[in-house]
Amino acid sequence: MKRKPIALVLAAGKGTRFKSNLIKILHPLLGKPMVSHVLEMLRSLGIEDILVVVGYQKERVIEALQEEGVQFVVQAEQLGTAHAVLAARDKLASLLDRDLLIINGDLPILRAESLQPLIEAHFQGNNALTFVAATMGNPYGFGRVVEVAPGKYKVIEEREASPEEKRIKLANVGIYLGRIRDLLEALPQVSNDNSKKEYYLTDLIEILSCQDKKVQPFILPESEEIVGVNDRFELAQAIRVLQRRRNREFCEKGVTLLDPDSIWIEMEVEIEPDTVIWPEVILAGRTRIGRECEIESFCLIRDSKLKNKVHVFPSSVIEGSCLDDETHVGPFTHLRPGTHLRRGSRVGNFVEMKKTDFGPGSKALHLSYLGDSKVGQRVNIGAGTITCNYDGLKKYETVIEDEVFVGSGTQLVAPVKVGRGAYIGAGSTITKNVSPEALAVARSRQIEKKGWARRKKRKKE
Repeated sequence: MKRKPIALVLAAGKGTRFKSNLIKILHPLLGKPMVSHVLEMLRSLGIEDILVVVGYQKERVIEALQEEGVQFVVQAEQLGTAHAVLAARDKLASLLDRDLLIINGDLPILRAESLQPLIEAHFQGNNALTFVAATMGNPYGFGRVVEVAPGKYKVIEEREASPEEKRIKLANVGIYLGRIRDLLEALPQVSNDNSKKEYYLTDLIEILSCQDKKVQPFILPESEEIVGVNDRFELAQAIRVLQRRRNREFCEKGVTLLDPDSIWIEMEVEIEPDTVIWPEVILAGRTRIGRECEIESFCLIRDSKLKNKVHVFPSSVIEGSCLDDETHVGPFTHLRPGTHLRRGSRVGNFVEMKKTDFGPGSKALHLSYLGDSKVGQRVNIGAGTITCNYDGLKKYETVIEDEVFVGSGTQLVAPVKVGRGAYIGAGSTITKNVSPEALAVARSRQIEKKGWARRKKRKKE
C-alpha cells in the first residue's frame, strides 16, 4: 500500500443551526471539542499529516487546537467545500504524488475502523477519486448519487434535485479520498452555478468521471456515524453514542459501571480494573482512578487522582485533588484544588477542604472547613472546626502537627501552628501558636444571670 494519505479537515463554517456564539466544531463532547474527536480518529488511522481549514473564529479554533500537531489553512471567505480545498492549494502543490482524505470536522462519532476499508479500496483500485456513499431510508439533506454511465458518476444536491431524483436512496456522505494531482487539476473547473452560489466538492465526481479518471463510490451501511452534527439535539445524540461506546470500553477492561447510561466519563479519564462506579456519577477532565475504588452516586470528580481502594460516598465533589490509598470521602464532601488526602485519612459529612495536605490516618468527619492547611498524621478535627485563613487581602497557613485533638467548634485564626500531641478545647478561638502536648482553651468565661429571662418576659407583658 502507498503512504498514508494527508488529511484535510473542513472546519471553517459557523454552523448556523447551532445558534451559538461559539463555532460549531468547538462545542465539546465528553470534554473534548467536536473537531478533536475527528483528529483523534485520523491519528488512529495512522495519518500524521493533517491540515485543518479555518475561517470563522479562526483565532479561537487555532488556539483550541494548538497542541494537536496540525497545520492550519485559512479560508478567508466561506464559499463552499471546493473553495475550502482550494485554500490549501499552496500547501498541497508540492505533494502531488500523495493522496488527500477530505473530511468534515463535524463527524465526531466516526470510527477509524469504518474508514480503513475506504483507504484500502482506494489504493487497491488505483482510483483518482473515491467518495463515501450510503443507501439511506431517508436521505433528506444529502446529495444523491447518480451513475450516468457505467463507472461514471455525478452527485445532485438536495436543493438542486428534481422530485424524481429526490427518490434516489444512494446518498453522498461528504468524505473524499483522491490523488492530489488530479484534485488540483480539476478544482479550477468547479463552478458556482447553483442556488447557493457556492463551489461544491461534489462537482469533482462528475468532472473527473468525464475526464475518464477512475472514480468509485465506497458504500458504507447507513449509520449514525456518518451523519454530521448540525444542531444541539444532534450534539446530544452524538454525545450519547460516545458515552455508550466509551463506557463499554471500560466495562471490557474490568471496571464495573452499575448503570452505564447514567454515568458520564470524559475522554481523558483513566480507570483501573475492579473499581465500581455507581449510577449518576460524573468523571471529568484528567481524572485518574486506581484499582478497587468505589464511587457512589451523585459524585463529581474533576482533574483529580484517586489511588487504590478509595471510597467516595454519595454527593461529593472532588476537584484538582489527590487521594492516596484507602482514603474515605463523603457524603457531601467538597475537596477543592490543591487538596491531598494521605493514606487512610477520612473526610466526612459537609466538610470542605482547599489547598490542604491532610495526614495519614487523620479524620475530619463533620461540618468543617480546612483551607491552606498542613495537617499531620492521626489528627482528629472536631465537628464545626474552621481555619480562618483569609483576612480580606491575603491567605495564611494553618499547621497542625501529628496526633493533635481539635475539639468541636474551634476556630484556628491563621497564621497559627498547633504543636504535636496538643489538645484544643471545644469552642476555642486559637490566635496564637499552641505548644506540643499542651491544652489550649480560648473562650469567654460563661456568665449566668439567674431569672433574667423571666424578668424580660414580664416586661413584654
